[in-house]
Amino acid sequence: MMNRDSYNSIARQWNSARVAFVKDERRYLDTLLSGLEPPASILDVGCGTGRPIAEFVLGRGHRITGIDQAEELLAIARERFPEGTWIHAPIEEYVFEGSYDAVVCWDTLFHIERAHHRRILTDLHGCLTTHGRLMLTAGGSANPPFTDTMFGHEFFYDSYPPELLGSMMREIGYELLIEEFMDVPTSGRDKGRIAIVAQRSPSERSSSGRL
Repeated sequence: MMNRDSYNSIARQWNSARVAFVKDERRYLDTLLSGLEPPASILDVGCGTGRPIAEFVLGRGHRITGIDQAEELLAIARERFPEGTWIHAPIEEYVFEGSYDAVVCWDTLFHIERAHHRRILTDLHGCLTTHGRLMLTAGGSANPPFTDTMFGHEFFYDSYPPELLGSMMREIGYELLIEEFMDVPTSGRDKGRIAIVAQRSPSERSSSGRL
């Protein structure tokens, strides 16, 4: 609820600020989409306004389905990219179904209580086609849940430590192709951020176990 209300409140500022790739995002996205012939089916979990990630995917001739809980961000995505499919729903409550060649969950998982993370990652694994890939960010250090501010509004954050997240993903059935820090944690405000590009391993079965 906090994050939905906060993102709705900063929709204009976010739309102006989030317009281009930062750091290695383009490299991660190129890895995610490598080998896919258009039109592939891509799921964007926590899609926001659709820029820059959904915009790039559509520009490569692929189909995009975006999910977000913030109505104001989705309204911008729908207006800007009417060819996409845009779904309003809280990620932690959404029932993932269908089949996708790739999934993006970028700067999304760490806004959700970690108790939901395994279920979400397991469900996304089940939606991926054979050798389908997932592009993901999560928190980059071991911390209890916390809040921070952006554009003067408060946001919730929670993540497993990177080593536990990686272990969980391998148990579920992902092969991690990229696992690296986008932002290294500091002794101050920055808790860090890890970037992962993973591939569904058809030789492994999803696990319903819990950490």
